[in-house]
Amino acid sequence: MTTSRPTVGFTAMADGTAADYALLETYEQAELARFPDRVLGWLRAMDEHTGYQVTRLEHSLQAATRAHRAGEDEETVVCALVHDVGDMIAPANHSEVAAAVVRPYVSERNHWILQHHGVFQGVYWFDHVGADPHARDRYADQPWYQACVDFCADYDQNSFDPDYPSEPLAFFEPMLRRVFAPDRVRAPDMS
Repeated sequence: MTTSRPTVGFTAMADGTAADYALLETYEQAELARFPDRVLGWLRAMDEHTGYQVTRLEHSLQAATRAHRAGEDEETVVCALVHDVGDMIAPANHSEVAAAVVRPYVSERNHWILQHHGVFQGVYWFDHVGADPHARDRYADQPWYQACVDFCADYDQNSFDPDYPSEPLAFFEPMLRRVFAPDRVRAPDMS
């Protein structure tokens, strides 16, 4: 492969040098800077009919608008906005994927809520498909159980209304860019 862009010299990571990894860090920083644009792209891609009365984008805008109007902090508002972006990557486990995507940027509380919101939403519909609507109760002893119950009740399950006056994506974009700014990335837990 021929390229005019700077490239590491190794073909196996074990053979890399400090200079190689310094070079890769510059590419990583550029990727982190573009991350908000990637998330915005996922949200825009959710603007298609999927059987609900609103698109998944509109659902997300309604959830974020409700959180904003309820006085939630900016990080929680952005989490409401992006809670279903996992649908764009892995529809079968969208909650876990959305949580993994935002984990380096958000509190443990908000990460936990996004990770579990899918099963918590089940209280509203699992009985209609033969699943246990009380599946969320297995988490009753967790510190953010009630916060997830409230997130689903107040922002998620009720955000499918074609008449709800939600804010546009442009309203939330500055918030999203602040929450997903490269300087907010937390180091991964190496334990």
